[in-house]
Amino acid sequence: MISSERMAAVDANAAALGVPRKQLMESSGNAVARAVRSASDPGERVALVCGRGNNGGDAFVAARFLGDRDVAVHLLGRPESIGTAIARENWETLRAAEVPTVTVTDSAALDLGSPDVVVDAVLGTGVSGELREPARTAAERMNALRSAGSDEGGTGTTVIAVDVPSGIDADTGKPTGGDGAVAVEADRVVTFHDAKPGLERLEASVTVADIGIPAAAERYTGPGDLLGLGRSPDSHKGENGEVLVVGGGPYTGAPALSARAALRAGADLVRVACPASVADEVQGYSADLIVRELPGDALAPDHLDRIADLAADRDVVVIGPGMGTGDGSIELVRRFLDDFARRAVVDADALRVVPEVDTDAELICTPHQGELRGMGGETAADPAERAELVRDFAADVGHTLLVKGRYDVIASDDGERVRQNRTGNPGMTVGGTGDVLAGTVGALAAQTDPRTAQTDPFQAAAAGAYVNGLAGDAAAEANGHGLVATDLIDRLPHALYDE
Repeated sequence: MISSERMAAVDANAAALGVPRKQLMESSGNAVARAVRSASDPGERVALVCGRGNNGGDAFVAARFLGDRDVAVHLLGRPESIGTAIARENWETLRAAEVPTVTVTDSAALDLGSPDVVVDAVLGTGVSGELREPARTAAERMNALRSAGSDEGGTGTTVIAVDVPSGIDADTGKPTGGDGAVAVEADRVVTFHDAKPGLERLEASVTVADIGIPAAAERYTGPGDLLGLGRSPDSHKGENGEVLVVGGGPYTGAPALSARAALRAGADLVRVACPASVADEVQGYSADLIVRELPGDALAPDHLDRIADLAADRDVVVIGPGMGTGDGSIELVRRFLDDFARRAVVDADALRVVPEVDTDAELICTPHQGELRGMGGETAADPAERAELVRDFAADVGHTLLVKGRYDVIASDDGERVRQNRTGNPGMTVGGTGDVLAGTVGALAAQTDPRTAQTDPFQAAAAGAYVNGLAGDAAAEANGHGLVATDLIDRLPHALYDE
């Protein structure tokens, strides 16, 4: 099963792997045509009711494969308003091939005749709210054709939906406009690549069509993993996330790198809580940082109340960069996580306490393979075997893991989801790049995703690994393997928003 949100990401990742969306649409349309042929005989009438998006584009393709049927393609809206280039191209191909088409600009004028099969290609996945005109009228007409003749014990027109019946939420199987809202009542559904969770709740028969999306589009991160990230044009200061970085003492660069990366990755405000002995140096890295001094020269349990107060109103805490291995610092992390109930990225020496603590916090842990072993996890040279080991360990500790390596491995806190990341290069073995990654993930985990209220920790970790590697690749292209961590920070905005 795959959610509509994840399907959109996989679709984008497939395109990035070199599988053109046009090719996927050709395969989708062919699959729809096969379903129509199985439900009809040569010469029978087929009405394809099409929206102006890629769902309609799939039906435009299907019509070309139905030359032995009496086909009519009904476009809801004007051709110039078709929303994507590949759908417009397939519409023009229909016209050039002289396939009968009807443009419907007034829903009251929609006349489907008396077809033997009607194809619902009005709306696909990701649609919310009640159906609006002309989609509403189109759904009502299709439902009326389906029910025609049932009073006499016969059967009406067979309705075949493309991907998901229009007006139905692919993830829940319920009408997008709420209980009782108008939605297409399909006899059959042709969905693509994988089943959608909501379809099993429908009475329709469901066919899952393989349209040629490679397994790598799901296995590896890609530009699709950035969908949903970004700033609303109406947002105000603080609405794109506030991050607290807790670290420093033996090292000053690490917390500063994490904090600067969080800013470059889109957080609105970043504070650094660090020992007073290094506060001036941390502040000196950037005037954009808000530095909060803690007494002494190392993090210690005495700082717990102050750090808890600073963390209380932050979206995400990044804890561990540069704090060292002192007993007091480790004990502080243990006590902080014991009482913390929000979201934190745990990095560097703070990682060792994660398997020991019983916390209500959502943790994203970012170990390299040596740190993973120190936590009690296992690793392997083979990427696939390593991914399974990380998946199992994530489920054991109950937290999201991002294990750094030639192929990063990201696993969800329940072990149900695992992904690998192939961006990055050997130049990123330089010190500080892990601190940059922790800050990047912290910023992404603090952002609001319009679909889910807050970015899912697994999504934040996967996206963070991907963009961190992209930034490193851009830095290596400019500097060879002589890059430094600040090179990645400077390229983070482009990696995030230019993809």
